[in-house]
Amino acid sequence: MTTLPESPVQKAPADSIESQVYGIVDRYKENIPIMNDRNRLSFALYKYMTGEGDEPFTAVRENKLTLEGITEKELAEKLSEDLKSVKK
Repeated sequence: MTTLPESPVQKAPADSIESQVYGIVDRYKENIPIMNDRNRLSFALYKYMTGEGDEPFTAVRENKLTLEGITEKELAEKLSEDLKSVKK
């Protein structure tokens, strides 16, 4: 049996909302050590920035993240502040 090559992934432009949000969450990789947790949170915050998702306080709580050295409240406050810099 053979396996197919993985599907090509097209990167979003660096100035897109998606890239900016993923970059913000990636800054907290020491506090959110699991990559999949960062990706889930980034997607939730991207949805928030496009008007479809929950605010950062809810997103942090609902995604049940594994956190190190920071509380959910502190992380949500920092993310809320960082998201203000996202250029739409």
